[in-house]
This record gives sequence, structure tokens and C-alpha cells, in this order.
Amino acid sequence: MEVTKEEIDALCQAVEQAMGKRLQTPKDFDLMSERVYARTGEMVSRNTLRRVWGKLNEERTPHHSTLSILARFIGYSDFDAFANSGTTGSVAGPPSSPFLGRRLSVLDGLTRGDRLRLTWQPGRICDVEYNGSQHFSVIYAEKTRLQVGDTFLCGIIIEGEPLYLDQLQHGSNPPTTYICGRIGGVRFERLP
Repeated sequence: MEVTKEEIDALCQAVEQAMGKRLQTPKDFDLMSERVYARTGEMVSRNTLRRVWGKLNEERTPHHSTLSILARFIGYSDFDAFANSGTTGSVAGPPSSPFLGRRLSVLDGLTRGDRLRLTWQPGRICDVEYNGSQHFSVIYAEKTRLQVGDTFLCGIIIEGEPLYLDQLQHGSNPPTTYICGRIGGVRFERLP
């Protein structure tokens, strides 16, 4: 399957949406590399990411395997599934729901001290407090493995989609990635 520039651009945009920020500086791409590894267990170097984003002056198409890793980062099984989802504008079909549903960009939509209630099936409830710089702490948890005091990173919350918690610190365990609402997604509301 031939990869088009439009498909790559759409993938980059979707990844930036998931990150909650535009990727421009080498530091941004370092962070992206870490997040990809935390979420997928697969490594993509900073320079490879910069090539995909067109930040290095090289005229070559990224490897399909690299594009598939990035597609997995945003919840697709591989790049072909992303390209066939209709989000790229080059393939007929319905657009992917993450770009149509209610969403909360953490960097733009929250300030330190804001609190959210996250809910997902079956009957899971988790109240979190925003600590700034995409960091959250759990302040209440019911019927979930998350516990009061757990901390994690999150850049965007899309209602009806799974929520990826990066660098979840749970007790004395090493930081990990945790997914809430794999089936049916997560709902969110602001708390007073």
C-alpha cells in the first residue's frame, strides 16, 4: 500500500491531538518518543519522529512500521487501519470519532487545582485533580484499580474513547501506562 503525504499529515495531526500540543522542538520530540514507548512498548527515536513531521530536510517516506507504531499510539491496530478509517481525507468512509466527540485539551482547558470526574463501564468512577504540566493525581476512586494518591500524565480526554494514562505511578510500582474505558470509552465532567 502506497503511503500519501496527506495520510502522514493526518497521522501527525492525530498524534498531536493525543499529545495535546503541537510538536516543534527537539524537546517535544524527545517527550513524544518517551510517550510512544510508555504507551506501546515500542521505540521510535527523536530524529525518526522529526523526519515523519518533516522537521529534517530529507525527502523520503517514513517506514510503514514507524507509521504503524504511531497509529498504535493513538489507538489503531496499525497504520493501514488508521488510513482506512477515513480520517485522512484520502480514503472514503466515516471519520474516526475522536475528532468529532467532546474533548478536553488539558493544556488549554484546565488550570492547576481543577477537578474532573471520570467514569467508565462497568460503574467505574475516578475523581482527579489537575496539578499542572499534564500531571494529575487521583483524589477518589470507586470500582477501579486506580487508588487515591496515584499520579499520571494525560494530554487530552476524548469523551467516548479510551483514556490513556501515561507514567501512572501506582504505589511503589514502577511507572506504567494504564488504559481506562477500553470498551465504551470514558465520560468526563468538571467538579466544583
